[in-house]
This record gives sequence, C-alpha cells and structure tokens, in this order.
Amino acid sequence: MHSISRARRLQAGALTMLATASAAVCAADDASLHVQTLGIVRVDGAAPTSLPSRIPTTIEGVSGEDIARDINATDAEDALKYLPSLLVRKRYIGDYNHAVLSTRASGTGNSARSLVYADGILLSNLLGNGATFAPRWGLVSPEEITRVDVMYGPFSAAYPGNAVGAVVDYQTRMPARFEAHARLGYSHQPNDLYGARRSYDAKQASASIGSAEGALSWWIHAGRTDSEGQPQTFATRTVSSVAADPAAVAVTGAVPGLNRANQPWLLLGSGTQYGTVQDQAKLKLAYELSPGLRALYVFGLWSNRSEGRSQSFLTDAGGEPVDHRRGGGLTQPVSIDGRAYTLGASDFPQTRDELEHRMHALSLKRRVSEGLGWELSGSVYDYLADRSRAYAPTQKASDGGRLTDQAGTGWNTLSAKLTWTPAGSDHAIDAGLSQERYQLRTRVSGLSDWRWGAAGAQTSRFEGDTRVRALFVQDAWTFAPDWTAVLGLRGERWQAFDGLTQAAADTDPHRHEDRARTAWSPKAALSYGLSEGWVLKASTGRAVRFPTVSELFQGGFDPAGNFINSNPLLKPERSWTSELSAEWTGQGRDNLRITLFHEDSRDALYSQINPGVSTSTSTVQNIDHVRTRGVEFSGTATLPRRVMLTGSLTFADSIILANGGYATVPGDTIGKWQPRVPRWRATLLAQWQARDDLSLSLGARYSGKQFSTLDNSDVNGFAYMAASKYFTVDARAQWKIDRQWTLAAGIDNLNNYRYWNFHPYPARTFQVEARWDY
Repeated sequence: MHSISRARRLQAGALTMLATASAAVCAADDASLHVQTLGIVRVDGAAPTSLPSRIPTTIEGVSGEDIARDINATDAEDALKYLPSLLVRKRYIGDYNHAVLSTRASGTGNSARSLVYADGILLSNLLGNGATFAPRWGLVSPEEITRVDVMYGPFSAAYPGNAVGAVVDYQTRMPARFEAHARLGYSHQPNDLYGARRSYDAKQASASIGSAEGALSWWIHAGRTDSEGQPQTFATRTVSSVAADPAAVAVTGAVPGLNRANQPWLLLGSGTQYGTVQDQAKLKLAYELSPGLRALYVFGLWSNRSEGRSQSFLTDAGGEPVDHRRGGGLTQPVSIDGRAYTLGASDFPQTRDELEHRMHALSLKRRVSEGLGWELSGSVYDYLADRSRAYAPTQKASDGGRLTDQAGTGWNTLSAKLTWTPAGSDHAIDAGLSQERYQLRTRVSGLSDWRWGAAGAQTSRFEGDTRVRALFVQDAWTFAPDWTAVLGLRGERWQAFDGLTQAAADTDPHRHEDRARTAWSPKAALSYGLSEGWVLKASTGRAVRFPTVSELFQGGFDPAGNFINSNPLLKPERSWTSELSAEWTGQGRDNLRITLFHEDSRDALYSQINPGVSTSTSTVQNIDHVRTRGVEFSGTATLPRRVMLTGSLTFADSIILANGGYATVPGDTIGKWQPRVPRWRATLLAQWQARDDLSLSLGARYSGKQFSTLDNSDVNGFAYMAASKYFTVDARAQWKIDRQWTLAAGIDNLNNYRYWNFHPYPARTFQVEARWDY
C-alpha cells in the first residue's frame, strides 16, 4: 500500500509540475574549443579529447546545459537520445550489459562498429561485439558532462576501424574554482505487459566536489543507482497438439500471443527482471606544469550488484503458482486447455551478478603553441571482479548452478599524438602512434548452491589476447580560398595470440594458432565554401574492423565437445564509406544539413549457421557483402517567443548482397535487410524557454520497421525476441528556483508505446529530480 501511494504521489507530482510550469507561463569551463571554418571543425583546447585537431566529416553535438534542460537523462547514454541516426538500446535505468549504440548502417547487435570516449579515455568495450559488450556508460554521470560530440563515419585517420559507425566523445567538467553539486532522482514505471501489473522504480543519488587552486585542479564524484527493471525474457511454448496426461497439473494463466514469425504461442512466465545497485566513484587531478602544458590523472571505480528474477504466470485450481519445481524434480508436466506442456528450469532463470571494474588514465597534453602541440596518454580498464551466478539445477543438486568468472579480463591503451601547423603554411598536420591490447579470461565452474556455493569443477575455459598497433598521419590543407582538403592514412598491425579453449572433458586446453594481419586505411575529405552560409563537403574512407577477442575465443561447446559460437579463423571486416553533405549555417543556432551516405562492407561479422562444420549451431561468421546507402537531414530553427526546434530524418537502405552462410537454408539471407537497421528514423525536440527560470521541452523519436534475423523471418516485430518500429514522446520541465536549487520533472514514453528490440523497452516512466549547485 505504501509503495502504491508513493507511486501515485510521484505520478501526480510529475504531472503537476509539468502542468504548473505551463500555467505559470500563461500567467567557467575547460572544454575544448570547437570552431568551424569552411566546414572543417577545428578542435583546440587544453582539455583531453579523442577528437583530432581537424574533423573532416559530419559532426553533431549537444552541451551539458542543453542535456540538463531538455532531456530526462538518468544515464550518460541518454545525452544521445535526439542526435541523428543514433539509438542506444537502453532497456531500463542502469542497464549495464545491453545498452549498445547503433548508427546509420549498424544495428544494436554490432557494438564494435562504434567508439565511445570520455575525456579521451576509451569506454567502448571492444572485448566483443554484441549486446553484452556495451560501452562502460556508468563511468560518466549525466551531471558531469560539459558536452558530447558525435563524429559520423571512419573519415579521420586518428581512429581505428571501429569508427566505421560513429565516434562519441564526452567531455566532463573540471572546475575553475571551488564548486559542489548534489542530485537526487526518482523514477516510476507502471507496467502491465502480458497482464502482469507491477511498478518498477529507480532511485539515484550523486554528489561531487572540486576546486582549482593555482596550478592544481581536482574533482571527486560519487553516485549510486538503485533500479528495478521490467522483465526482459519470457518462458514461451508454441501451441501443443498433444493431449495432456491426466496426471499433469491443470493450470491457467498462460497468455496467448503470436511469436516473431507470426505463429501462435503461449507465454508462461517472465524472467530476467533485474534488481540492480550500481556505485560509481571518480577522481580527477589536473596540474598545469607550465602555461599550455597540463597533466591529468583519472581514476574510476564502478561496481554493480544485480539479481535477475523470474515469475510463473501459471496457477493451479487453488490459485497457487506453478513452475518446474512443483513436483520436486527438475521438470513439471502441466495441462493447458487440455494440451501437454513440460516446464523446465530454463523457463525460470535466476541470476546474481557481482562486478567491480577499475579504470586508470593518465595524459600529458601540450596545447598548440607556436604551431606545435602534442599529447601522451595511456589507460587501463580492469575487471577486478566479475562473477555471474546462474541457476542450473541437476539431479544431484536441486539448487545447483553455474559460475562465470571473468576476473583478469580488461584492456589497456597507449597513444602519442602530434599536431603541427607550420608558420606561414596552409597545412595543419596530425600524426600519432597507438597501441590497444584486449585480454579475455573466462572460467566457468559448477556450483552445488547457485546463490552462495564455492566454485566447483571447471566446466569450460576461454582465454586469449588481441593487440592492435597503429600509426596515422592526417593533413588538412587550405589550398585555395574557400577550399580545404583533408588527406589521411592509417596503418594497423593486428595480432591475436595465446588463444585457449577447454571443455569439461578436456584434460588439456586446446591452444589456437597465433594470427597477425596488416591493414592500410586511406581517408580523404574535400570542403568548399559555396557562400557565406553554405558549405559543401565530400568524405570517403576505408575502415578495417578486426575480430574481437571474444569473437575469436569466447564461445561454448556442444554435447560432442565441439567448440561453437565463436571462430578463431575470422577475417577482418572491411568497409568503404562515403558521404556528400551540404550544410547551411544561419544566425544564432539556426542550421541545416543534408547528407547522402554510402557504405560497402565486405566480410561483415555476424552470428549464423556455418556450412563448413557438421554442427547446426550458429557461430560468428563473415558475411560476404553488405551495402548501405541513404540520406540524412538535420537542422535547428529558432522560432519567435524563445522556442527552438531541433530535428532529424534518416533513410537507410541496408541490404545483404552476398553470403556463403545462411539462417535456415542456403541463400535465404541474400537480398534481405541488415538486422536492426530500419529504413526510416526521425527525431524532433522542441524547447521553450518560457521564462528565464523555467524551460519546457517536448521530444519525439520514430523508428520504422526492422528485423532481428538475417533472413528477415521475424515478420511480427511486436513480440518477444523481435524488433519493432516505435514512436515515443518525452516531456520535461526544469525550474531554476535560484542560483543553487533546480527542480525538474519529466515523463519518458508519454504515449506509453509498447515496443521491442528482442527485449521490451520501458513503458511510460515518470521522473522527478532535485539538483543543488554551489
């Protein structure tokens, strides 16, 4: 009763604040500089950033002030919500293992086709490619963001081939004087999916303090998220044609529906309903060694404790819940409408995750002075602890389970960059060296007690390393009035080594052959200032996305002991991407951009049936040829009465042209849409500065029809395991009470649209927050 009353008060509070705001109307930062010249964005500042000094392609961004004012941002990835052609697959507040970024020509299953940085530190989890390798968003809190920029495409030689989709670059605040901040947030999501009425709430609290004294500046931040997400998985059965045994338990409560192939099925229960507690701590220390020369150290600690719960929809004649444990064994026969079904442990999963990750980063940056600037940087991301317990009973252990331990997994980076603008020259040259190393350490053991038991016998083991060493050079040349060219070349040496897989029956592990590849990726861009307001730009570039260590070595074993799911012999993915843009810049923030884009990818990496092996299990394989072409519109308009509109519209035609593998039968994927790349996407954000102290915003996002499978057999997008179209509306009001206190309220998915991306997205969610700034 108390939780229901509290939820109703929250709904009323959020709606009242929005309504009151409307009625009331009727009655020193260190961030890098962004200057646009002839369509080429120049980045020059003391703050560390991954961006090169000259950006030769489309870039979109949003400031921290705009994020706080216009977006219901509970996590760092929410800052990207209204930027063109982007989607983060965030399923609930604090989603730590599936919030993957998708871009123009890459779906939410391709996490390794984009890059995310914060203060120049790599946050993308390039240990693998897929839903469970989401960027480490939790190491950035929304309130510390000063701005975020997105560079579309692999057109800068400064980045590896993973930039083929986009590069996201966060810059966070560093104080110029003493300051302190605190934030409290609360969210409430009523949800009645499949008739299971329940509310899921999230509580957030954070505080930060920092100062600058002489040459030293520092920043300390700590935050906690305590979140309950809606169920993500469901126990399902196709409709049975077999009569039930008279001894089977007769049950009711199964929910009829259609699966993603539009076939009748029953939903018997829910699973993966996460209760998550995350803690984040960050320390930043900066010291000005001399004018224009700054050292920066960043330490980040992120921990996550979560429980995944399940619940049966089925009840017997007495109203008691029925699951696989009803008869005391591992399975339970039941009768639904007189037909036979059997419940198993996999229908009602239970998990417990304990993660503690640690990050160190150090950089030394010399701002461009007298034509020369440079930066040295390095970072380490370490899985200090990473244990996932899962319920997996056996005949000998009714509470048995499985422990997956990834302690020792992680990555490290080193880089040296130079910027040279020769005096009296029309050239600006960027050059650099870098190394990235990824380390996989996975051990799977049996548990006699899945909740608390110590690790038992090892059942499988996966290990391996990859390393990429690279050099690049890029020259921005203003060779004539109104003309600028940017030419670049990137060379990379990729190595995979110490690969090891071991099944339970193996006395010794199987060691995979070391591999190495060298790749060269040229880049070119041309910009022409057509008039004072209009600029034309053309960009093209090659990107080589090397297989990740998990795609090579992190897999599984079939009953015969064959290594499946991954492939140690994968080829790198090679893409040529081009775009042609016309950009207009008007007064204030008014702007318009039209971009034609084309991407041609060879040996794209996807999971599918491998015709070269006897097993029918899906394995990561190379798809011969995928082509994407489309057009993107983006713009901002300032209207009378302090109203601003920002919007985008994207059309993308992404087709599989050739594929030696298949989903069910040979040839069934050729001519089909690339998974989770919709043809149409659109965003619109309206912001009204109603009074100096009061702002209102209304945002809308649309995504058209899409598919989750390579053969496009999931014709029903509005089902579990499918991907649907969607149209959602968000609202927010922000009231600055005084210089220190700010209140905000918002509603995400105001129209309560029910949509899917394999898992269900959140229903209508009410949010309130209070901020104090000194």
